Amino acid sequence: METRSNSRNRHIDALRGVAILCVLVLHFALAYDLKNSPVGLLPVWLRRAAYQGNFGVTIFFTLSGYLIVSMSLRRWGDLAHIKLREFYLYRAARILPCLLLALAIIVALGLLDIPFFDNDALPHSYFVIAVGSILTFWHNQLMQSAGYFNYCLNVYWSLSVEEMFYLLLPVSCLLLRKRLPILLLCAVAIVAGPVYRSQHADNEIYFMYGYLACFDAIAIGCVTALLMQRWQATARQALVLRWLSGLALAALYVRGIHGHEVFGFTLVALATAGCVLGAGEARGKPGALQWLGRHSYEIYLFHIIVLAALRNVVDKTQLGYAATLPWFLLFVLLTALVAGIVARYVSGPANAAIRRAGQR
Repeated sequence: METRSNSRNRHIDALRGVAILCVLVLHFALAYDLKNSPVGLLPVWLRRAAYQGNFGVTIFFTLSGYLIVSMSLRRWGDLAHIKLREFYLYRAARILPCLLLALAIIVALGLLDIPFFDNDALPHSYFVIAVGSILTFWHNQLMQSAGYFNYCLNVYWSLSVEEMFYLLLPVSCLLLRKRLPILLLCAVAIVAGPVYRSQHADNEIYFMYGYLACFDAIAIGCVTALLMQRWQATARQALVLRWLSGLALAALYVRGIHGHEVFGFTLVALATAGCVLGAGEARGKPGALQWLGRHSYEIYLFHIIVLAALRNVVDKTQLGYAATLPWFLLFVLLTALVAGIVARYVSGPANAAIRRAGQR
C-alpha cells in the first residue's frame, strides 16, 4: 500500500504481517526442521501448520489484487482511465530498487561459491538466465524446467506472478473498459485456478507456482476491490466478517495443503477477501504486526538472504533442541533489522526519486 502512514488500514497491514510471518516460519522450518525443538511437543496437526507458509503467499496475492485495483480506482477514478506510463512507473519505483540490491548480493555471494547462494550443480553462467527470468516475470516458469536450482533465488517465483499481474492488469482494463467484462475476466481466472491445479496436483512447482495456479487469488482480490467501491460493511458487519474470516483462515492454515491442493488456495483467498471486506476504515498507530506488514516486501526479498547466511553459520545438525526457537527469533529480528534499513535507505528514497524523475 502506497498511501501515507496515517491513512493506512491497520487491519490490512496486520493481515500482511501475519502472511509474512507464515512465510518466515515455513522457510525456517524447512531449513532447521522444527521437529527437533519444543515445537515437536505439539500435536501433529499444529506441528504441520508450520509448513503451510505457501498459504501466506496466497494471502499476499489476494491482498495485491485488492490493493492495486483499489489504489487505481482512487488514483484514476475508473479502471478504464488507468494511465499506463504512470502505473508502470509506480510499480517499477516500488519493486526494482531493493530487488536489484537483493539480486546483487545473492549473485555476488553465489559467484564466490558460498553454500545456499550458489546454483547447486549449475554453472555460474546460469545466474544470467536466473536473474533475467526474475526481471522479466517468468522465474516460476524457469523453475518448472530447472527445479529448485538456487536456494535464495527460488523464493522469488511469487514475484514473477505479481509482476505478470502488474503487466496485464492495466492493459486488460484499457481493452475491456467496462466493469462487467473486467469482472468476467476475473471469473475466468477464478475458475481456471482450481482446474489448472487439479491437472498438476502431483507436482508442487506447477500447482503452487504456475501463473494460473495463483491468478485466482489475485482475481478474488480484484473483485473484492470492485465490490467495496459500491458496498461498505457497517461496523457490526465488519466485526463479524473479520472474526469469521479470521477463524476460517486459521482453520485452513492448520488443516494444511496436503489433500487440498485444488481448492485450498481458493478457500484461503476467499477467507482473505472476507477479512478485507471487514477491515473497515481502521486507522491509528501501528503495532509490531502492522510494522511487519508495511515492510513485508523488503522482508520477503531479504529474509532468505539472512536465512542462507545463518545456515552457513550453524547447520541444523548443530542446533540443539533448546536453541531452535531462540535461533528462529534471532532470524526474525535480523530480518526485520535488514528490512528496516533497506526500506529507510534504499526503497523509500529510490521510490521517491524515480517518481519525481518520471513526473518531469
